[in-house]
Amino acid sequence: MEKKLKLWDAVMIVMGSMIGSGIFIVSADIMRNLGSGYWLIVVWLITTVMTVAAAISYGELSAMFPKAGGQYTYITEIFGKPMGFLYGWGMFTVIQTGTIAAVAVAFGKFTAYLVPSLNDAASIFQSGEFQITWIQILAIVVILFLTYVNTKGVQFGKILQNVFTSSKIIALLGLIILGFILIDKSNWSSNMSFGWDAFQNLKNTEWTGISGATILGGIAAAMVGSVFSSVAWENVTFISGEIENPKKNVVKAMILGTSAVMILYLLVNFVYLNALDRDSIAFAANDRVAVSAAEKMFGNAGTIIIAILVMISTFGCVNGIVLAGARVFQTMAKDGLFLKSAIENNKNGVPAKSLWMQGIWASLLCLSGQYGNLLDMVSFVIVLFYMLTVFGVIYLRIKKPEMERGYKTFLYPFTPVLYLLIGTAFCILLLIYKPDYTLPGLGLILLGLPVYFFINKKTISDVITNED
Repeated sequence: MEKKLKLWDAVMIVMGSMIGSGIFIVSADIMRNLGSGYWLIVVWLITTVMTVAAAISYGELSAMFPKAGGQYTYITEIFGKPMGFLYGWGMFTVIQTGTIAAVAVAFGKFTAYLVPSLNDAASIFQSGEFQITWIQILAIVVILFLTYVNTKGVQFGKILQNVFTSSKIIALLGLIILGFILIDKSNWSSNMSFGWDAFQNLKNTEWTGISGATILGGIAAAMVGSVFSSVAWENVTFISGEIENPKKNVVKAMILGTSAVMILYLLVNFVYLNALDRDSIAFAANDRVAVSAAEKMFGNAGTIIIAILVMISTFGCVNGIVLAGARVFQTMAKDGLFLKSAIENNKNGVPAKSLWMQGIWASLLCLSGQYGNLLDMVSFVIVLFYMLTVFGVIYLRIKKPEMERGYKTFLYPFTPVLYLLIGTAFCILLLIYKPDYTLPGLGLILLGLPVYFFINKKTISDVITNED
């Protein structure tokens, strides 16, 4: 593949893929689960440590395997094709395509702030609880448009990504600065006055003090949102084959991009704690904490300002994920684990058929209305795959110490072990306190096993025959 992406472009892919709609919404659920400014910051700090530690660890693998496919390639090279396929299966069925669908619908919902007729219009089709709305149609239009743009060559996708990512970073910085200048009455002291005491109020009734194991469960539940807001940075590894000097630039992009985004996320939450009291954060209308904070700063115009910001943010996020994800399915096809037609590049040097397969399935997930539930189910599984990949760094150090490593994990083995400890605690707590998030997601991924053996039944049969 042609090396058309420079370090700056790679950083923009990392940041643009991470910043979607989550940072504007999920702090409401975190506050409902833990009820204190201290704990809100702690959840984001834990997520920051997890995210940057994972990016630092992935850097070693990106230097060892600097080719398209990224995380899929790492898992396949280290643990074999079956495990690599399970990751790719999860990517195509819901992780990548479901994220595209969810973020595109978020774009549609915030567009409805500016165009109220989108909300007011009757459903195009409805049967029981299933319905197709104009917001869903707008989401599909965005997905198909960005898919089309990216079939015109990586240069077009790169320009779009750089423009929209730069715009939302500037807008977020403006929101952060004005969040401390334009607020007449700060709520910081009241939000921090609860100290390390934790509370829950999940249904807008009474705040109840919690302690011990209940706090641990609250942290796990709260982190579902913060973790989802902080994933997708690994998308840059999918497109390694098109980045200049990938052995160095991919790791730099991951570390710089994740660190910058997590700092922005922490500062945005400081704005929420300064602008709003505890109840206003926890019970913001439709969880749109950013809208409530902006209304405190700009009055009624705040709603419009945030709507535009989220539209820019989600549009750029969808573009980054669309641009990168198709390279995984192309790499899987080369390994005989996906449709063969996904292999070829078009005249513009990009995997157009893989892009369209991804775009069409993401569009169908928009219509299903189930994308949000699917994303919740696999939150646990996404972290499991992160943990598997980070463990791969340790595994290769032990099994293949002689392999060339253009970059070695900073503070090894502390960094990968730290991630594995936090990730293990997160997954165990979710299994205990939120099995509805975990078991269905795990089951969905494990469904990939019979699919894998069906795809490879001829190869497996040949192996058995030869052994006989």
